[in-house]
Amino acid sequence: MIYPTCLSNLINCYKKLPGVGEKSAERYSLSVLGMSDEDVNNFAAALIESKNNLHQCPVCGHITDSEICSICSDEGRNKNIICVLEDYKSVFAFEKAGNYDGVYHVLNGLISPIDDINPEDINIASLLQRVEKLKNPEVIIALKSTVEGDTTTLYLQKKLEKMNVSISRLSYGIPMGAEIDFLDEITLDRALNDRKKISK
Repeated sequence: MIYPTCLSNLINCYKKLPGVGEKSAERYSLSVLGMSDEDVNNFAAALIESKNNLHQCPVCGHITDSEICSICSDEGRNKNIICVLEDYKSVFAFEKAGNYDGVYHVLNGLISPIDDINPEDINIASLLQRVEKLKNPEVIIALKSTVEGDTTTLYLQKKLEKMNVSISRLSYGIPMGAEIDFLDEITLDRALNDRKKISK
């Protein structure tokens, strides 16, 4: 072993992060050694606090450290427009774009029979319950254009068509297979404004 045990342990921790390989993990770990005790303690405290306090919003499924997320509790948002997303990372992408004033619904997954993920395994039932309580709502389906994304979109469309709801999806200007949270703000904004109605 070329590293001291505690440094090796730290490197292995960093390597568990997505996109972090051996070299990056080593660089991050050695950088920690140059940080002040206060900064290291704050870093460690932030990790623990995030893990312990962040949870899903009971309304939309986004992550929050409050009882209800700041978006759902914002009275200035248009609660009649619900943008359906795969995960909370996509919410951050939309919010950075800054031009959407509706609310969100995070599915926390996509339907994928090959992976044994069925409609009841993701956050669909609560979406239908939310829509039922609204008058003339619009649901924007903003899922990636993959087999799983399209399967989920078709399932949602069939369920929502039975209700008094306008359904649209993001413009196909988004590249095939693209992850929503990796899109730049301009592309995402254009796709949102150029969304296509797929029902009603």
